[in-house]
Amino acid sequence: MKFLKNIFTIALLLAVSSLYSQNFKPDSYTAVDVEEMNTWQLLKYDGLNALNGVGYSYLRPFNWQKNDFYRAGATGLLVGGLYTFDNESSDYFRRQEKDVPELIKDFGWYFGSPQNNYGVTAGIYAYGLIAKDPEWRRTGVLMISSATAGGLLQQILKTLTGRARPETDLGRNEFRPFSGESGFRSFPSGHTVLAFTTAYALAKHFDNPFVKAGIYTVGLISPVSRLWAGAHFLTDVVLSMAITIATVEAVDRYLDTRNGYGEKRYGTGKTGQNPKKMVFNITATTNTLGVTLNF
Repeated sequence: MKFLKNIFTIALLLAVSSLYSQNFKPDSYTAVDVEEMNTWQLLKYDGLNALNGVGYSYLRPFNWQKNDFYRAGATGLLVGGLYTFDNESSDYFRRQEKDVPELIKDFGWYFGSPQNNYGVTAGIYAYGLIAKDPEWRRTGVLMISSATAGGLLQQILKTLTGRARPETDLGRNEFRPFSGESGFRSFPSGHTVLAFTTAYALAKHFDNPFVKAGIYTVGLISPVSRLWAGAHFLTDVVLSMAITIATVEAVDRYLDTRNGYGEKRYGTGKTGQNPKKMVFNITATTNTLGVTLNF
């Protein structure tokens, strides 16, 4: 009963955040307004945007363009191909574990664990907030919002799929939805979602390709460490990374519509200019009534 109650709570949070985010409006604050905010006001402003970012990420697929569907299709084909070798690839990674230094394995575990990962994320945001640095605040908000969205989603997907972990030796085709047992929570990989969310979001802060590559490399340690441990199949990790990238990109696009976060990433000029609205509009005349959802 407690297990089902937790799932209901998560589902309710997802629904509330999505419904709340449908009321997106152009930012009521200008960049100058944000610059003049005190620390407490900035905290409230960023908190609201983090919450809206969660909802926006869930609704983003409704606004996908042709290229987005191509990427989703390519990801599906890749995962489908890898699925046929899931047992073999898992055996390969598990055989490598004994040769991996304990320091690497420990880092992979701790960096992907919620309490440690959120500590890193909170620290980055705290720096941006105290320094009143719009770029670092954006990075912190991006991390918090994306990790929240991905964390909630992966908890529900774990329960719905109930995929057996490789360590159970039941094979790639064993699924027991709603079992609640830790051995049947292989997809998605929570460590992958949290660790790669942090890495992917942080890498956006830097322009240097070598710095980005280094951050991505660190972010991949947790996903690979879970393969070594037999906690996840390769397809679990790959699809978790795809979900992570899509989530971070969606939240980042939302932050482009808010003022006070520096330069846009997906357009030109400052953030907050020409925002894409996602809002219900109701029109009425003497004999018609219309409701539209604009993106």
